[in-house]
Amino acid sequence: MQANADVSFSIAQGSIHGVIGENGAGKSTLMSILYGYYKSDSGQILLNGEERHIRSSQEAIRLGIGMVHQHFMLVENMTVLDNVMLGSEGGVRLKAHRKDVEAKLREICQRYSLDIDPLATIQDLSVGAQQRVEILKQIYRSANILILDEPTAVLTVQETESLFEVLRLFKQQGKTIVLITHKLQEILAITDNVTVMRAGRVVGAVQTANTNKEELANMMVGRPIETQLPRAPYNPGATVLTVEGLNLQNGQNVTLLDNINFNIRAGEIVAIAGVSGNGQTELLEVLSGMRLPSKGKISFLDKLLPFGRRRDADGLPAEFRQLGISHIPEDRLRDGVVKDFSVMMNLMLGYQRKASKGFGLIDFKSVMRRCADLLKMFDVRPANPGLRIALLSGGNQQKVVIAREMEAAPKLMLVGQPTRGVDIGTIESIHAQLLKMRDSGVAILLVSVELEEVKSLADRILVMCGGRITGELAANEFDTTKIGLMMGGLNK
Repeated sequence: MQANADVSFSIAQGSIHGVIGENGAGKSTLMSILYGYYKSDSGQILLNGEERHIRSSQEAIRLGIGMVHQHFMLVENMTVLDNVMLGSEGGVRLKAHRKDVEAKLREICQRYSLDIDPLATIQDLSVGAQQRVEILKQIYRSANILILDEPTAVLTVQETESLFEVLRLFKQQGKTIVLITHKLQEILAITDNVTVMRAGRVVGAVQTANTNKEELANMMVGRPIETQLPRAPYNPGATVLTVEGLNLQNGQNVTLLDNINFNIRAGEIVAIAGVSGNGQTELLEVLSGMRLPSKGKISFLDKLLPFGRRRDADGLPAEFRQLGISHIPEDRLRDGVVKDFSVMMNLMLGYQRKASKGFGLIDFKSVMRRCADLLKMFDVRPANPGLRIALLSGGNQQKVVIAREMEAAPKLMLVGQPTRGVDIGTIESIHAQLLKMRDSGVAILLVSVELEEVKSLADRILVMCGGRITGELAANEFDTTKIGLMMGGLNK
C-alpha cells in the first residue's frame, strides 16, 4: 500500500501554507516524513536549498521543524512547565533550570499572546489552551517551521480565531507555518498558498487569493460537491423521545443540565446548537445511558427509560442499544473506538450478540463479509477489516463508528459532532446518510458546533447555553444572529 507517490511541492519562507485532501489522502503521512517519524523510500527534502536526511523527530527539532499533532502529546497530570522540560530537564541544575525555563516561557507567552500560566496543570486547561501549550513547546524549541495537523478539529469558533491570531504573529516573525486541515473556509481565511492531495499524490497547488471553496473541493474529491442534498418533505410521525425536567449535577453539586424539556418525533432531525461546554455533551451522555440524571423523566416510545434507582450507569448503554438507541459519540477516540482493536472488532463493539451463533460463539466469516460491505458502503480507506483502527486517519475512524451505529437500524440516533475532523467529501456522505435515515422514519438528535451543518440538516433547532435550552427555531427561521444571541444567553 502506497501512502505517498511522487509528491513534489515547495513552501515559501515566512508564509502560511495549507495542505488539504480527503481522509487517507496522505497528508499526515507526508508531514510525518518531514518530522522524522517515517522515512521515505525515495525523493529529497530540501531545507533552505540544502538537502536534509531527517531520520528522527529529534533531528527535525534541531533543524527548526516543530509539529503540533491532532491528538496532543501532553502528560495531563503535569504542569505546562514540566511538559515543556520533558527530555531536557537540565541535569543536576534542575531547580535553577526550571526557573530559567519558566521565565523564558512567560516571555514567549507575552510576545505571542498565548495566555498560558506555565505552572498550570494540563488537565485543568481547556482544549484550546492545551493546543497553545503544544505551540508554546515548539516556540521554546526554536521552531522556525511549524506543522499543525488538523489544529481546529476540537476547537470552538472563538478558540479557532485565537489560534489564528497566534499564527499570524508567528508569520510576522518570519516563521513558516504548514496547516493541515479539512476546513476550506479556514484555508481561505488564513493561508497564502495551498497544496491539494488526493490518493497520496499532489493534484494541485494554487495561491489562496486566486481560488475559491468550490475549486478546492473539486480538486480534493475529483468531482463537484452537492451542497443541497435531497430530502423528503418534513412530515414527522409519532413522538419517539420525550425529555421532561431533566437536571444533572456533578459530584461537586455543580448544575450541568438545568430543567431540560423537549421531544423528538420519528422522521425528524432536531439539532442542538451552542458553543462546546454548555451541556450538550452531558445531555448526550444521559440519553445514551452513560450518566444517570439527577432529576427528571425521559421516555422512549412512551416508556420510561430504565434509570430506576441505579447508583451508576453500568450496563445502561447496552440496554439502551437493545431498545433501539444508537449513539455516535462526540469523542471517537475516548468513547467510540478501541485503538488497539481491529476495524472489524470495532465494527462489532456493542453489537456482539447480533453476530453470535449461540453459546457465545461468533460467526467470524459472516462478520468479515458484512464488515467488507460496510467499509465499501462508507468508503473507509483502506478497506481492510483486519487492520488496527489506530492506523486509520481520524476521518476514517469516524466513518467506522458511523457505519457501526447506522447498521444497527435504530429508532433513535444520538449524533455528536458527526463531521468533526473529516473532509468535505465525507461530510457530504455523512449528511446524505443521516438524511436517508431521517426519511426512513428514524428520530435523530444532532449536536453540532457547526452552524452550516445545523442549517443543512435540522428540521428544528434547539440552542443551549449554560446547561439550559435558551431557544427553539424551526428550520425556516434559521438566523445566525438570533442563534448567536441564544448561544450567549442574551435572547429576550
